[in-house]
Amino acid sequence: MTTVDTVLSKHDNGLNFSSWSYNKNQVWKGSLETVSFEKQTIKDKLMVLNKPCYIVKVAGKIGVTNEGYLSPGDNGTTAQVELLTFAAPIRIQQFGDPNFLSSHGVKYAYVTGAMAGGIASEEMVIALGKEQILSSFGAGGLTPERLEAAINRIQEALPQGPYAFNLIHSPNEPAIERRAVDLYLKYQVRTVEASAFLDLTPNIVYYRVAGLGLNSANQIEIKNKIIAKISRREVATKFLQPAPARIIKELLEQRLITELQATLAAKVPMADDITVEADSGGHTDNRPLVCVLPSIISLRDEIQAQYHYQTPIRIGVAGGIGTPQSALAAFMMGAAYIMTGSINQSCVESGACEHTKKLLAQAEMADMIMAPAADMFEMGVKLQVLKRGTMFPMRAQKLFELYRAYDSIEEIPLAERQKLEKQVFRKTIAEVWEGTAAYLSQKNPEKLGKAVNNPKLKMALIFRWYLGLSSRWSSSGEKGREVDYQIWCGPAMGGFNDWVRGSYLSEPNNRGVVDVANQIMTGAAFLYRVQNLKIQGLQASDYYSQYHPVRSTSLLEI
Repeated sequence: MTTVDTVLSKHDNGLNFSSWSYNKNQVWKGSLETVSFEKQTIKDKLMVLNKPCYIVKVAGKIGVTNEGYLSPGDNGTTAQVELLTFAAPIRIQQFGDPNFLSSHGVKYAYVTGAMAGGIASEEMVIALGKEQILSSFGAGGLTPERLEAAINRIQEALPQGPYAFNLIHSPNEPAIERRAVDLYLKYQVRTVEASAFLDLTPNIVYYRVAGLGLNSANQIEIKNKIIAKISRREVATKFLQPAPARIIKELLEQRLITELQATLAAKVPMADDITVEADSGGHTDNRPLVCVLPSIISLRDEIQAQYHYQTPIRIGVAGGIGTPQSALAAFMMGAAYIMTGSINQSCVESGACEHTKKLLAQAEMADMIMAPAADMFEMGVKLQVLKRGTMFPMRAQKLFELYRAYDSIEEIPLAERQKLEKQVFRKTIAEVWEGTAAYLSQKNPEKLGKAVNNPKLKMALIFRWYLGLSSRWSSSGEKGREVDYQIWCGPAMGGFNDWVRGSYLSEPNNRGVVDVANQIMTGAAFLYRVQNLKIQGLQASDYYSQYHPVRSTSLLEI
């Protein structure tokens, strides 16, 4: 028979308890042999998430067990084992909005966002999709032929999903948006992640409304789902409301939608899900998560009270999510789901080259900077990129300063032009323009025609040659151009690297997107359990609040 003396440790295990929180109405019953008093075994029991966790006191010593059961108190009888508190079993599916899981057919509320140029690759989408985790393919900047090939490959591998494709706003080239939408409708891509939109366009409205209909019960059926990534209330408002009547009228006149679809469009919002984007890689407003998420949730509630949608729009969050702590914080603030981005770029399935992945794995939170965006260069729009290990941010900023200061290439002082040719372009300006003109003659002859008679536009197109190629060099691993790599990245990358330092995930070759997702979600569940017990009165040393990636997946069973 096990006695109290044999199970108690002589060493301090770092646990204490607030006396005011003692549980007097229930007792724990079970074998003392299952109670742990040593720090490591206590933590092991805290991490068994699919079992309850009982905090008990035996002869003045606090211990932890996953076994036994609760029983009503024995009317004042003093028990050998005193129950202090307990935590129920927890599953990672409990985080977020259950409607998100059922709507998208996924196992938990975790999404990987699109990274342009195929960096969020077919391999990434397929690997996650096979584990019932939603991932968005990075379609931005790809040719229609390349996008079509990606659709075919992903649909072949994931005939039942889940998967999503990005639709990035192209204010200067709406035809790019339209070609993507036509492909998505042709191949019945049922979930699109809409990003970088400044306003609703006929293209995004067309995709949404073309999927509306009535089911056998005469209820509205939304076949084409939209996950809209936003960071501003004014843009969120547009996706939270039904499609604008003027655009619906245009689509009707063009016979792109039916009268029934036009009628139904007034009864449903433009998006099923809104991803609130905080400080992130690529296009970002650098918004702090703790401010922007509550604001958009409040806006959603206001608009829901006005329109009474049958299924309220879900509000998720992206930007800065790279650790279990940040994931848990987002869920506790009311996020329906979390979306990761930058951290996936360093994973083996990413479309980035090996050199880029190594740079990302070394990045710290302060290694990010804003730089001019290729797709919205003339508008002065910037995006967040990695500055460590690359000269791109400084060179891109110099190009924008020159664009703003002069009205044509010819006006730029000769010394400056020579610097551009030698240090940045590594070609003559004439050669850059020749290549640009050849490309536009095939892809956008109308713009080429405008540039011939518009020196300012011609200069912008020459500068965009460098801005556009620099991101492709980062993906393809262009030799000799490493210092010009354009690497979209947010501070989450630095936070992730801090978290995994010293673990197997510190090496890029060990970073699988599924593994990273599981580690973050499991860590969030573990930290939730610890915080739950602390709120109930448990006082625990910092040792118990640390979750580090471990190779074992036994805790992930669902």
